[in-house]
Amino acid sequence: MKILCVSDQIDPLVYSNSIKERFAGVGLALSAGDLPLDYLEFIVSSLNIPLLFVFGNHNLKEYAYYLNGDQGAAVTVREQEQHSSGLIHTHGKVHREGGLLIAGLGGSLRYNHGENQYTNFDMYWEIAKLLPALLWNRLSRGRYLDILLTHAPPQGIGDRDDPCHRGFRAFLWFMRVFKPKYLIHGHVHLYDLSEVRVRSYQDTLILNAYGHHIIDTEAGHG
Repeated sequence: MKILCVSDQIDPLVYSNSIKERFAGVGLALSAGDLPLDYLEFIVSSLNIPLLFVFGNHNLKEYAYYLNGDQGAAVTVREQEQHSSGLIHTHGKVHREGGLLIAGLGGSLRYNHGENQYTNFDMYWEIAKLLPALLWNRLSRGRYLDILLTHAPPQGIGDRDDPCHRGFRAFLWFMRVFKPKYLIHGHVHLYDLSEVRVRSYQDTLILNAYGHHIIDTEAGHG
């Protein structure tokens, strides 16, 4: 399956009248965060495909509609449906799309106590919430997961040294244990075309989706 991966920047090659022609054959879209939901809705409505997404640490205007707990409970079902139309929020969940098992873990490493920021301990706890679904996948389908969709990168693999853009150590542990084929992230902007976009860690290909990138799960990372 061809997958359109996006994050962090509204890409004029995607947000264009020629999106249908340019991305013909794409069967799924994934957003790694820091993008407005109306941009994601444009992708869904233009290509008529499902789009799974996580929130990053910016563009959080609609974040409250997807929270669990007291803040999310204050939003009516009608409002939540309106804001989630055509999109699948996948933080803390495992979904099956086109035969692929996909889980999401949004947010960034905590650097200023803003919204959707986590410590490494917090992220281990978010991973723990996925365990029942991951174990069921292993028992019923012979594997834990195909794609982990995150906003932040793993620690030391495509991250930066500044406090805002450091990656999660917890993702390294996740890849060692659950061995997803892909980890797709955003958060780290790629301003130079020569910058490395694809890396690997043990059995996992790690892709920075900044702007946009296509992967083909049958032919490799693209």
